[in-house]
Amino acid sequence: MILEQPTRRERDRERERERYAARTHTGTMLSDRKTPEAAVQLAEAKVAAAENGSMSGPLVGRRPPERKVSVVRRRSDVGYLILRLLCVLTSVAALSFMVTAMETSTVLIYGFKLPVYSKWSFSHSFEYLVGISAAVAAHSLLQLLISASRLLRKTPVIPSRNHAWLIFAGDQAFAYAMMSAGSAASGVTNLNRTGIRHTALPNFCKPLHSFCDHVAISIAFTFFSCILLATSAVQGVIWLSNN
Repeated sequence: MILEQPTRRERDRERERERYAARTHTGTMLSDRKTPEAAVQLAEAKVAAAENGSMSGPLVGRRPPERKVSVVRRRSDVGYLILRLLCVLTSVAALSFMVTAMETSTVLIYGFKLPVYSKWSFSHSFEYLVGISAAVAAHSLLQLLISASRLLRKTPVIPSRNHAWLIFAGDQAFAYAMMSAGSAASGVTNLNRTGIRHTALPNFCKPLHSFCDHVAISIAFTFFSCILLATSAVQGVIWLSNN
C-alpha cells in the first residue's frame, strides 16, 4: 500500500496552525493572570476617585462643593444679621416715639375750656410698651453684636443647636410680649380718640393730636418689631430642621 507524502505547502500550513494555536493559548493564560490584578487596581481607583469627589454617575453620590456651601451659609448669616438690625431699629423707634409722647393743650368740656396735659407715663399700658420695647432693643442689640463679631471672624453665626434653641425661645417670648404691649396700648389710644360712651367727654386726640400721633406711630413700630421677631423665630426653626 502506497501512502501519499504531504506536500511542502501542506506542511507549512500545518506549522502555521500549530504556531497560531500556541500563541492563542499563551495569550489566554497571560490575560487570566492579569485579570485579577487589573480588577483590584480598577476597584482601588474607583474608591480613591469617590473619596476625592471626582467620579460622576448615577451610582456615585456627589457631595456639594465646600465653597458653594460656604457661600450659602454666609448669605444666610448676612440675612440673619440684617433681620437683627431691623429688630433693633424698630424697637428703638417704638421706644423713642412713646417716650416723646407728651403735649399740653386745652379741651372744651360742658362749655368750659380746661387745660390738659398728656404724657405717656400716665398710662400703665404705655409704660408696659416702653419696658417691653427697651427689653427687645437690648436683646436684639446683643444678638446683633454677637452675630457681627462671628461673621467677621468667618465662623457660623449659630454655632450649635443649644444656641439655636435659646435664640428661638427668646425671640418667640419677646414676639408675644410685643404683641401684648401693642394691643394694650391700642386700646388706650382708641379710647382717647373716641372718648367714653354715654358721657360728654370729647375726642382728646383733637387738641392733643401730636401726642396721639406719637403713640400711634410707636404702636405701629411695636407690631412691626413683633413680626420681625416672629420671622427670626421661624428662621431658627428652619435652621434646627436642617441641622
